[in-house]
Amino acid sequence: MNELIKALDDLQAEKNIEKEVIMEAIEDSLVAACNRDFGKNAIVKVHMDRETGVIDVMVEKTVVEEVEDSSCEISLEDAKMIDIHYELGDVVNIEVTPKNFGRIAAQHARSVIVQKIKEEERRVLFQHFSLKEKDIVTGIVQRFSGNNICISLDDKTDAVLTEKEQVKGEIYHPTDRIKLYIIEVKDTNKGPKILVSRTHPELVKRLFEKEVSEVYDGTVEIKSIAREAGSRTKIAVASNDPNVDPVGACVGKNGARVDAIVNDLKGEKIDIITWDEDPARLIENALSPSSVISVDVDLEEKSARVVVPDYQLSLAIGKEGQNARLAAKLTGYKIDIKSESQAAAMADEYYDDEYEEYDDMDEEFDESMDEETIEE
Repeated sequence: MNELIKALDDLQAEKNIEKEVIMEAIEDSLVAACNRDFGKNAIVKVHMDRETGVIDVMVEKTVVEEVEDSSCEISLEDAKMIDIHYELGDVVNIEVTPKNFGRIAAQHARSVIVQKIKEEERRVLFQHFSLKEKDIVTGIVQRFSGNNICISLDDKTDAVLTEKEQVKGEIYHPTDRIKLYIIEVKDTNKGPKILVSRTHPELVKRLFEKEVSEVYDGTVEIKSIAREAGSRTKIAVASNDPNVDPVGACVGKNGARVDAIVNDLKGEKIDIITWDEDPARLIENALSPSSVISVDVDLEEKSARVVVPDYQLSLAIGKEGQNARLAAKLTGYKIDIKSESQAAAMADEYYDDEYEEYDDMDEEFDESMDEETIEE
């Protein structure tokens, strides 16, 4: 049995499976095996010596005056032959280790160890990756399963990158290394099922935490993120230290920090703007790189009317409305963008309408005065 102890020591060292856990499982399996031989009412106890591996089988019996069930009872006379001090009602532990028990124990130990290795490996993997949930990992593309992609993580287990979580236009090849955001880790009988994403906005946030020390330590805070994966992302940042420029910290010297993140995102553009508690200022910043003439905010409706120079209108709106759409997501406001000439035309129309209304009121007043004169 010393070989068994050595094998368990090696198992603990190599696979991080506690020796005590396997020993307890072996004892439990042997108890179940012995119960079939000693009867369903027998109270069987199996003990494995933690140092030598020697296994003893004991049956627990209660001292009675007249034995009705020999599997769990012993007469007072027989009990006193074991120890003169036993009395009625005492519990006696009797060793009943079978002669061929070593072979039986070895068979059970082998099956238990195999099962426990599988269970413990699944448990260790699940614990390992559950700690990484809502974080990023580096994965290696392994194979394609329909529209889904199997990704190897840490050479320990596979994750599933579903079609929904893939960036449109990104092309993957086997052995490609890609950064992924772990959405969820589920515990299953076949091991942990790990769902990952390339499109989640939090992927960008975690990349900034990894790349920008000021974001990681909390000096710079990412207040909001709006992302259209594979195309463009806007993030609003604020500094908790007046001596630290939040945008400059995220961009890095010569753009080194943000460029590293753009590379991880396969060329996705990133706009970094300064967060402001004033909604009007925040909206103005969010529409960068466009210039803004004025912002009129309706706090109750969570909407804003923005006026930009005529030549900046297309830039403010962006291709297919992307810049305006991301700015709205980033700020949480519905944004209506007008050029300076459009805003002026709308103002003229408004004043014309007001003037016509006043003219109508004057005519009505004149008509009423004429009617009063005729009646007199």
